Amino acid sequence: MDTAPTPAAPAAMTVHDLNVGFGNVTVIDGLSFELRTGEILGLIGPSGSGKTVTMRAMAGLVPHRRGEITIFGRPFSELTIRERELLRRDWGVLFQQGALFSSLSVLENIEFPMREHLDLSPKLRREIAHVKLDLVGLPPSAAQTFPAQLSGGMIKRAALARALALDPKILFLDEPTAGLDPIGAGKFDELIVTLSKTLGLTVLMVTHDLDSLEAACDRIVALADGKLLKAGTLTQMRAATEPWLRDYFHGPRAHNLEG
Repeated sequence: MDTAPTPAAPAAMTVHDLNVGFGNVTVIDGLSFELRTGEILGLIGPSGSGKTVTMRAMAGLVPHRRGEITIFGRPFSELTIRERELLRRDWGVLFQQGALFSSLSVLENIEFPMREHLDLSPKLRREIAHVKLDLVGLPPSAAQTFPAQLSGGMIKRAALARALALDPKILFLDEPTAGLDPIGAGKFDELIVTLSKTLGLTVLMVTHDLDSLEAACDRIVALADGKLLKAGTLTQMRAATEPWLRDYFHGPRAHNLEG
């Protein structure tokens, strides 16, 4: 997309010297970058480079050993448990496989965050859930279906509707187009861009999809071995001399980005 917000745009989230590990294994080591307000930021890197772990750490789903994550100018480590709980309502997460509850209908899945965090009547929850369903382009008939009855694309949209249930300011997407055919993936990219603009969302998108970087992302952050490899616009990434980035953006699968 290559239309990055001005560098003066404030940071919605800042990652500084982040270190994340499990047992004796260090996954992220000394990572620093910022997610600017109003942008769609693509997070790329080789398999095993720590992309999803970084996203989960930013969303507060996995702990970090060292470093600081700042949200809207507030260091997360300095917040009380109650303040952290309230702040987490400001973001939604779309997991790679959707992670819908199989025993709940689509509408019940969308209502779930509202049941957990908001004091709303059942009628109002249903009305809001129907609005979110329409927002992501699913028909009203999808409301009473179950995840097993949905196509891959519909699962992604239903999970996106659930991620939007609490009207978040930040949206985390983990491989949102994985498993979709090219047409479905393209439509999903268009949906993310439209929602970002109309709802004022800030988006972090973990992806391997070159087309998504072209169609949706304002900037890109590349990881390698749990560290920052490079950050910049698509144009800057194309001009990068680092071997992995050169192979990624100019290899045989990158022909559609060369024009």
